[in-house]
Amino acid sequence: MKTSVEISYYPLTEEYKIPIKDFIKRLRKYETIVVKTSGMNTQVFGEYFHVMEAITKEIYSSFQIPHSVFILKVINADLQADPNID
Repeated sequence: MKTSVEISYYPLTEEYKIPIKDFIKRLRKYETIVVKTSGMNTQVFGEYFHVMEAITKEIYSSFQIPHSVFILKVINADLQADPNID
């Protein structure tokens, strides 16, 4: 099953850009998922279990920084391939 996940990450620290960039860099190491970024969020596409495994591991790693907030939107479709859902 294909999935798409939109992630917003808010490390509650003055140097917030460093942990965000590190999170994205770590996600991009997974060959089984596609990672796209914008100024507002990070989008991850791929097979459900591959995506969720990568996200779970990297959110856990990011939680080593106190007060890290993640907001996720998950859909059971590959919006990268078909952004127009009827």
